[in-house]
Amino acid sequence: MIKDNQQHLNRLHVIIDAVVIVVSYVLAWWLKFSSGILDTKGGALPFRYYMWALVIIVPLLLILYYAFNLYTSKRIQGRRLELSNIVAANTVGFLVTFTGLFFLQSYEEQFQNFSREMFFYFFVINVVLEESFRLLLRHMLQSIRRNGYNLKHILLVGYSRAAEQYIDRIQQNPQWGYNVRGILDDHIARGTTYKGIKVIGSIGNLLYILPESRLDEIAITLGLEEYYKLEKIVAECEKSGVHTKFIPDYGNIIPTRPYTEDLLGLPVINIRYVPLSNTFHAFLKRCVDIVGSIVCIILFSPVMAATAIAVKATSKGPLIFKQERVGLHNRPFSMYKFRTMYVQTEEEERKGWTQKNDPRITKIGRLLRKTSLDELPQIFNIFLGQMSIIGPRPAVQCVKGRYEPGGAKTGTAPVCGEVSGRDSPLYDQTSGKARNDWLGADPRLSGRHFYTEEDRVRSILH
Repeated sequence: MIKDNQQHLNRLHVIIDAVVIVVSYVLAWWLKFSSGILDTKGGALPFRYYMWALVIIVPLLLILYYAFNLYTSKRIQGRRLELSNIVAANTVGFLVTFTGLFFLQSYEEQFQNFSREMFFYFFVINVVLEESFRLLLRHMLQSIRRNGYNLKHILLVGYSRAAEQYIDRIQQNPQWGYNVRGILDDHIARGTTYKGIKVIGSIGNLLYILPESRLDEIAITLGLEEYYKLEKIVAECEKSGVHTKFIPDYGNIIPTRPYTEDLLGLPVINIRYVPLSNTFHAFLKRCVDIVGSIVCIILFSPVMAATAIAVKATSKGPLIFKQERVGLHNRPFSMYKFRTMYVQTEEEERKGWTQKNDPRITKIGRLLRKTSLDELPQIFNIFLGQMSIIGPRPAVQCVKGRYEPGGAKTGTAPVCGEVSGRDSPLYDQTSGKARNDWLGADPRLSGRHFYTEEDRVRSILH
């Protein structure tokens, strides 16, 4: 079975890692003391002293590789994650080695002559060789799996949206080496096929299939209405010793990628991951906002001064237009803009949102709106902590809460009028795209998603 193959592969992996560590270490010594590249004639210690250090370094790094999950299956582990784990394991090993040398040099004078520079070369070379070897191994395994070998055979229990999505992902990534043998379900007729995968029987057949089939995994993909069967299915799978995993069918219920946490042994699923709930992330984002707003105030002060003069010179009225918006925790605040319209009476203001070629817009205001220069005073909102450099546009008070969890707008706004265009809270005034959260989101303001009210106010800090 595949788990036996994985054990043999892991043993081979450990041996090759040990060889790579030794080769990297010897190359580092050669580069430092023997190559002539670094203009070093020789070390203060003989070669054999450096080689004795491998007795500690090799086991240390192999233990760290295991601790950083570098011997887990590479079927779905990302390359970036693997590289970061290699760097992290070698960094810890580097620090432990240096700490050991620091304490040992007080007992033995010869340890003072160990080259720290050589250890740095060893760190760099080992990271490069380890990653190169693992990329080669990954490519070889993926090629083997595409040809039908080293496959992991899986049986799905329950036909649901989760089952279909699981099959979709497996078939889109043949390099993972998963082979779905079939689906068991109590409500779908036997012989029903989804993308070549057949329903082969009812869930009750699991009791007979487990002892006879050489399965590597059971994936429980029950629909929400069948979760009462979970306990019995898990008990049967555990008896057989087959590795079992549970794929919950909550795709249409939870709109974003959830995450789990352990509450004294009780697994808790958090529906939404909010990066700014992390104190360090919130602090870092606030620092970026303060520094960024100060820099912007300095850089754009000539533009803002010229704009202010133009606004005052072309029409009567206040320089700044203030509008109440909704911030974090539904706290209202005044958002600032340069005034782009003539001063109006209350009746004129009630006519509705600004339309194209609206006669209420001043000549200079039309230019400011086209170039979004009227938004520059919001830099001060950012400095005060009411808005953020990267984040969704805050909602107008009268349309707060008119967006359902999926981000789709429900109904109209009869008091303030329909929200559209540059006045929409889903619309980024500067880039013309929907905004996104930062520290855990895309800072390029890609506009690929719709947002809930929580999303829209999350990036406003107070």
